[in-house]
Parts: sequence; C-alpha cells; structure tokens
Amino acid sequence: MKKTRGSFRLGEQEIAPGTRETVNLPAAFLYTHAELSMPVHVVHGRRDGPCLFVSAAVHGDEINGVAITRRLMQHPALKRIRGTLLAVPVVNVHGFLNRSRYLPDRRDLNRSFPGSPQGSLASRAAHLFMEEIVSRAQFGIDLHTGSNFRANLPQVRAQLDDPDTARIAQAFGAPVLLDAALRAGSLRQEAEKCGVTVIVYEGGEALRFDEWVVRTGVRGIVAVMRETGMLPPAARPRRVSRRHFSRSSTWVRAPQSGILQGRGLLGMAVQAGQQLGLVTDPFGENEMALQATVSGVVIGQTTLPLVNEGEAVYHIARFADPQRVVASIEILRQDFDAETESPPDPAPGTIQ
Repeated sequence: MKKTRGSFRLGEQEIAPGTRETVNLPAAFLYTHAELSMPVHVVHGRRDGPCLFVSAAVHGDEINGVAITRRLMQHPALKRIRGTLLAVPVVNVHGFLNRSRYLPDRRDLNRSFPGSPQGSLASRAAHLFMEEIVSRAQFGIDLHTGSNFRANLPQVRAQLDDPDTARIAQAFGAPVLLDAALRAGSLRQEAEKCGVTVIVYEGGEALRFDEWVVRTGVRGIVAVMRETGMLPPAARPRRVSRRHFSRSSTWVRAPQSGILQGRGLLGMAVQAGQQLGLVTDPFGENEMALQATVSGVVIGQTTLPLVNEGEAVYHIARFADPQRVVASIEILRQDFDAETESPPDPAPGTIQ
C-alpha cells in the first residue's frame, strides 16, 4: 500500500500530495505600486522523499536556467516523484525584467545572502528566498551562466571534499567538476550553513539560450533526483561520459587593451605557453600574443573581441589528463547530436 503524506504549505497555499501548483510569493512593489512576485512551481509527490530546490536567474540576465526549469517542469518522469520539488525559474525578478545581472539597487543578489527583511532590495529578496525555499529543502541546484560577455562550458561547481556534495555533483553528469570554495554572501554558502547540500551548474552565456547547455541541465537535474531517491532509476540508463575533477583554475588575461583575434576554445585542451590569440590595435601596428599560462582545458572564455588590459579572456581548469577530459566532452556532444528534441509537454494528470 502506498504511503500518503500531508500537504505542503508555501505562502498562503496548501499543495495536496500528488498535485502541483504555482505559488506567487510577494516579493516587492514597483515604484508604480504594481506588486511583484517570485513564482515557485511546487511538485508535491504522494510518497515521502527529499525536498529539492532548483533556482535560476539569481542573476537576472542568466536565462539558460529559466529554459532548463521550464523543460524540467514538462518532464514526464515528474509524475512518479517522491518528496517535493521547488522550482524557481526567476529568483531575481527585477533583474530579469531589466535584462540585468543586478537588482535596481546595483547589488549582486548572489553576494547578499542570507539577507534581511529590513535590508536593501537585494537583501530582502535573499531573505525571502532563504525563508520560503532554502529552509524547506535538503538539496539544491543553482543554475547559472557566464556573465559580462563570457561563455562557460557546461560544468558543476561544488565543494568536492564533502561526500554528499560530491555524490550529487557526480550524479549530475557534467563532464567537468570544479572544486569551488564557498564565497561570502552566496546562496551556496548560506544554504550549506543551514545543512542544505547545494551544487552550482554553469553553462552558456548571459541573455542567450544554448541548446546543449539546456539539455545537459535538464538531464543533470533528473539524474540528481534519481540519485537522491526522488525518482526511480531509469529503465534504460544512458551512456555516461567520465566525470573529471579539477582542483584549480586560472584566467588568462589580456596583455594590453585592444581587439582580440582569437577563436572559440571552449572544451579544448591547451598547453602552457601555447598562443591562444592576438590582441592588436585597430591598425594592426601593435600586436601582442595571448598565451596560456597553464596547461588544462578551457572552461570559459570571453565572447567580446574588445578587451582592456588585464581583462579575463580564457578560463583554464587544470587536469591530470586534459585529453581525457576533451574525450568525455565529445561523448556528451555526440549523445546530444544523436538525440531528438526534448520531450513534448506531458498529458494532463495527477502525480503517481
């Protein structure tokens, strides 16, 4: 006999077991006095299990996570969920509306946690998210992209020395796992203080949709839900590319201001001393080579060819065997090339 459970309360709404609802948490008022809310989609299973939050657009211009969340909500596997999924496609609603990384107070929301109900606009948004979402969960996946004209290879960032964190980071299935220290004021740091295990998924660039990044994100979240017992094992397990851990990374910076002549190197192995491009003036009279400072794999790069002296251009993660990392990335690319488009919207029905 299936065990039933109680309702899940969020805001002023009760979500019965075996149902799903969208809850609009009052967030703030615009200066027109129009009310602004943070939308949360709650999928509350009939049977007990963990609570997982999935957050996107903590930086309002990072929209790949919004697409990932939308497709996740359409995934037919959610009909068999145990526990509760809290999906927040747009945490920074002000930034999303303004196509901006920041809130109107120019603060970075991901440096404003845990926040305060009496603080700045960013601080109040952080407090709302901590109180209503993070405090309910045991696990979290925070979705991000590159910022400021930078693109990231699909990657997971987490504290890999923690066994629980490493377990769900590996389950996500991104070929690159970067050991990342906790940053003061970040969602990940404050969630960890509350005993909530959180990983960050990075991929793509701001204000752009990237199909490979989106599919990797959806697949990764579903894999984590299977690993944590929220979903049953897959009937036909996919081919899995090997996960590769990196303990350190560094940015190669522009040696002078000028126009960057380079190429897309995301996912490619480079050697220390290798020329990655040229930085030149508009006349081509003054050129300086841009060289890799370490050997590794490029996991991030600028997408803007106009650079200032000292500006970050290529992000290189160190690996014991960079070529094996590149091979794993290629396996992931081939899998997606062979797949059809994402699954269609599920037929209406209750959660099993």
